[in-house]
Amino acid sequence: MLHIGQLNYLNVIEVSTYAAMLDGYQSGRLPLSLQQCPQGLAPNDKLEVFIYLDAAGDPVPTTLCPAAHLGQVAWLEVVDVNDLGAFAHWGLPKDLFIPFSEQQYPLNKGAHSLVRIYQDNQGRLAGSTRIDYWISDDSHELKQGEKVSLIIGDKTELGFKAIINHTCWGLLYGNELYRKIRKGLSMDGYIKHVREDGKVDLTLDQRGFSADKIDIVSSAILASLKDNDGFIGLTDKSPPPEIYTAFRVSKKIFKQAIGALYKQRRITLEASGIRLI
Repeated sequence: MLHIGQLNYLNVIEVSTYAAMLDGYQSGRLPLSLQQCPQGLAPNDKLEVFIYLDAAGDPVPTTLCPAAHLGQVAWLEVVDVNDLGAFAHWGLPKDLFIPFSEQQYPLNKGAHSLVRIYQDNQGRLAGSTRIDYWISDDSHELKQGEKVSLIIGDKTELGFKAIINHTCWGLLYGNELYRKIRKGLSMDGYIKHVREDGKVDLTLDQRGFSADKIDIVSSAILASLKDNDGFIGLTDKSPPPEIYTAFRVSKKIFKQAIGALYKQRRITLEASGIRLI
């Protein structure tokens, strides 16, 4: 059975001069241009393809990778608006249709928006910017410390909302952020806490940062000191974004690393920075 809006592993029936014919089960033979096929493709091979419907409602296979699958959310650019609705580029030849009824606010050409992929009543893939309708505000299935995928949403007084694994909202607290983030950014994060009401607090820090990883950061700090005549203008009071720009770690981890180096008497801590002994 074909799964619209998802990856399917289909059997290759035959390969001709211009196309490969795939077994589309109840939909019959599905042609795929040889330009999208890997070299050496032969009958009876299995091929991973994404399936969507064309304007006539017929399934179309592609080896191109869309920005999101059915049920997922992506940050998309609106490339056209007409009397029917808006159209967003999502990595496929056929732009994603966003009907007016599924627009949280009017979309304009050139704008970007969070878009959730769904199937309309005819089975065709479409997009919705009514994210709160599709995304839950709580989850009791997540566990503290679990690694998750995040898509950054709107900024709030406390920080940034983020969509967790395309299914529910969580919150990144602004006073704990050590790097600049923006709406639409995709990144990894961790579950900091799941409250009794199911609301989720997030963090970008992995709990239990190992001694080996602290050693890696310490080595990077020493290398930077040697490359800068034995001094760098960062301290444990430096802004988190400056620390992240220099070493791609949080302020907390940076402090642990320089603390270890200080105990080893390899550095001295000055008011304006760190000096190599």
